[in-house]
Amino acid sequence: MRSPVMACFSSSPPSIQHGYSGKTITPSMAMPMSATSGSGSSLHLRRPWPVKKGEASSATAVVGWRRKGKVKGLCAEVSGGGRNQVSVDRVNGRKVNGVVHGSEAPSSMGTGTAAFGAGDGGGMVSVNAFKLGRFVEDRFVYRQTFVIRSYEIGPDKTATMETLMNLLQETALNHVMSSGLASDGFGATHEMSLRKLIWVVTRINIQVDKYSRWGDVVEIDTWVAASGKNGMRRDWIIRDYSTQQIITRATSNWVMMNRETRRLSKTPEQVREEVKPFYLDRRVFLYGSCDNEKIDKLTEDTAENIRSGLEPRWSDMDVNQHVNNVKYIGWILESVPMNVLEDYHLTSMTLEYRRECRQSNLLESLTSMTTGETEEYPASISSCKAVLGSTHLLRLQEDKAEIVRARAEWQRKDCI
Repeated sequence: MRSPVMACFSSSPPSIQHGYSGKTITPSMAMPMSATSGSGSSLHLRRPWPVKKGEASSATAVVGWRRKGKVKGLCAEVSGGGRNQVSVDRVNGRKVNGVVHGSEAPSSMGTGTAAFGAGDGGGMVSVNAFKLGRFVEDRFVYRQTFVIRSYEIGPDKTATMETLMNLLQETALNHVMSSGLASDGFGATHEMSLRKLIWVVTRINIQVDKYSRWGDVVEIDTWVAASGKNGMRRDWIIRDYSTQQIITRATSNWVMMNRETRRLSKTPEQVREEVKPFYLDRRVFLYGSCDNEKIDKLTEDTAENIRSGLEPRWSDMDVNQHVNNVKYIGWILESVPMNVLEDYHLTSMTLEYRRECRQSNLLESLTSMTTGETEEYPASISSCKAVLGSTHLLRLQEDKAEIVRARAEWQRKDCI
């Protein structure tokens, strides 16, 4: 078997010569220098500059690359370490290192099973056992528990708003998967997949009373209901698992879009009949407590802070071939003043999604801060009753087309 090719990177290189065109590019734009075709296709990156005597080379790494779907072995090597070969027996619905996937799992085991050898205790275990999700309240509500991981917290050791939104999204997708409705799409049902339809969120409002810390366990409930003629509403509540206190509430509106034409679509009757049995007419917010007001548009004249040059990465894309809705939060916060990020928690955030974003787009983030307590913002605000407000806009840098409008409320961290 052909050994994996290596891609080498090092700190502070002068430049990298692009093998396809001869163009010199910077390390952040590093691209393959050569490629071969055929089933054994591989990509090469090599370091074209010598290391001078006495020169520090502290961040050298060697990475192996293979075409997707054709991986038979993985190899990684870093400076100062050895080489470890990872054996992968089979992939794509077949047995991999003793774990049964896809079509090899017995159909009687439901949505999925995993087989373990004698050393692991043996037997078949449902995949749902690892998801820790279950239906409650006559299967109208899906409940799942999570542990807040070290990589899900911010500098203040509490979960970030992006973490909470990711957990809400994960619970929603597992709800669809566990209900038996899921097809090959990102939360799409069988009838939706037949019609090339996907769900897209148009608006979401989240209100946080308390942020969990590293190691805390949270319990999330989610359910769905109709929203108008062609929409769906999804609600969530997050509880502290140990106290059962509700610490976060969220609601969202969703519509359907054709994944090929990228145009919004009416809800087909067949899809409506699929999801209707799961509808629960219950609202997570009391009347008047949810932010349903229109979000004002920011401009260069009304924004206090503008951050340009925000560039989506490959890892920001989801399986629907556009930027995942949670990623926008990080870009929105890029234009928030640093003293607000350091001293305040987001207690409420409403996002109004206006168009999708692709990896090729370059973005701008605009923010305007307000407070009703004092004219000076925000240093003179010391009372726990003081709440900061902010309005945001994420837009395309080239033609200023709107991506997301947002509104938020902030409270001092020592008051929550």
